[in-house]
Parts: sequence; structure tokens; C-alpha cells
Amino acid sequence: MTSSTSRPTALLTGCSSGIGRATALALLDRGYVVHATARRPATLDDLAARGARTLALDVTSEESMVAAVRAVEADHGHVDLLVNNAGYALQGPVEEVSIDTVRAQFETNVFGLVRLTQLVLPGMRAAGRGRIVNVGSMGGRFTFPGGGYHHATKHAVEAISDALRLEVAPFGIHVSLVQPGPVVSAFLDAAVDSVEIADGPYAQFNRDLVERYRKAYDGSASNMEITPEKVAGVIVAAATASRPRSRYAVGAMAKTLITSRRLLPDVAWDGVIRSLWPTPRASA
Repeated sequence: MTSSTSRPTALLTGCSSGIGRATALALLDRGYVVHATARRPATLDDLAARGARTLALDVTSEESMVAAVRAVEADHGHVDLLVNNAGYALQGPVEEVSIDTVRAQFETNVFGLVRLTQLVLPGMRAAGRGRIVNVGSMGGRFTFPGGGYHHATKHAVEAISDALRLEVAPFGIHVSLVQPGPVVSAFLDAAVDSVEIADGPYAQFNRDLVERYRKAYDGSASNMEITPEKVAGVIVAAATASRPRSRYAVGAMAKTLITSRRLLPDVAWDGVIRSLWPTPRASA
């Protein structure tokens, strides 16, 4: 092991666009040695030009994750900050989405996050310090129709973060969860592309779902608009605070809906969701 710098070291996933890219830049500005990762390192050339160290990392590949963590630890001894950001939003009715597609969603959004966390923790424990910031979603606290599987992964990240926070605290390691509302980024394209429009009982619902996502994420509704840079600022705050909070809701919509879900009974909450989001309609 060689120590090339005394600056804190960060390992970030999902840096090819959006929140990951913005967070990499924000951490570079704060003096971190940033290891920005993506499945295709060529998408990170601009971050490399800004001073980030770039690595190939596929959170669905054990070999890829092990290699990335070993590369960082070979230079720095341990990872000071892990930002688990990689993920995507699978959309579609519970009945219609294939189980293999559901498994792939969990592999990326949950199992990859867990495994990468497992890989960095021994080094953090040995150093007696570390920060882990998991990028969840406001959808980890409630569920929209059509998003059951994506929301399920974010609910899982909530549970894992809560357990992990208590388990690693004695070793000087802090865990925070960031819960953004809708973010204006390439996230929209992946969510819309995952919706399969085909004849069947959910055909109109799927069309309505695509339209609603476009309106929610195109930035036209000011109460829903959150930039990747705003989320990145919250991630940096969680990473650098002397006493980081366990949760950081980002944006007015996230804060309002998370609070409403906590306070409202199910029947009232269902009414709120029906007023905000498309739901299937039975044929006449």
C-alpha cells in the first residue's frame, strides 16, 4: 500500500451523469481525492480532466467491485467516503413486469450497494473512521402506482441504512441517507424507457404514467424541480458534517410528502396519491 496523499479519499458510483457527476465535482472542490466510477469509464473523461481519478465499476459485478476497492485502497489504505449513488428506476405495474427484470433492479439498486459497502467497511474499521452516504429517494418512504419495484428497492435501502448506522457507529463510521425528490437529469429517460406500452388492462395507465413522469422531471413544475447540484450539495454536507444526520430529504416535494405519509392514515394517503399520480382504470 502506498499513500499518495493525506487528502480524504472518496469512492462514488454512478458518476456518468446527474447526481453522481455533480457530487464528484463538488467533492473535488472540497479537496477530496475523488475516485469517480461508471460502467463505461469513457463517460468520465470530463471528470478526469477536472482532476478526478476514474475507474470502471459495475455494481452488478463482484469482480468489478473488488477491483475498484482494491485500487483505491492500494493508493490510500482505506476509503474515507463511500457514496452509493448508482441506480435506475424500473417502472410498470406489479402484475406485468417480468421477474427477471425485477431481479435486475434489485441487483443494481440494493445488492450492489450492499456488496460495495461490505467491501469498504474492513478498511474503514481498521482506520477507525469513515463515512457512507446512500442515495435513496423520497420514494423510500411511500409508493406511487407503477413504481412498486423501484420504490421497493428504495425502501430496502432505508432499512439497510438504519441497521448499518447502528452497527458501524462504534467503529467511528457514520451512515447517512439522502432522499431526493424528482431530479432534473437523465434519470427521466431511463424511467420512461422502462415502461412497456402494449395492449392489455394497463395500456392506458402505462401511457398516463409516461406522461406524468415527463411532467414531473422536465423542470416545468417549479415545486418538483431539483438539480443534481442541489442534491450534490446535500451529499457533501452529510459527508463533512461533524455530526451528520441520519436522513436528508431534498426538495420541498420530498419533505412535504414524507411528512404527509407519516401523518396520514392509509385511506387519506391513497386519496392524496390519486390526486397526484395516474392510477389504472378498469374497462367499461
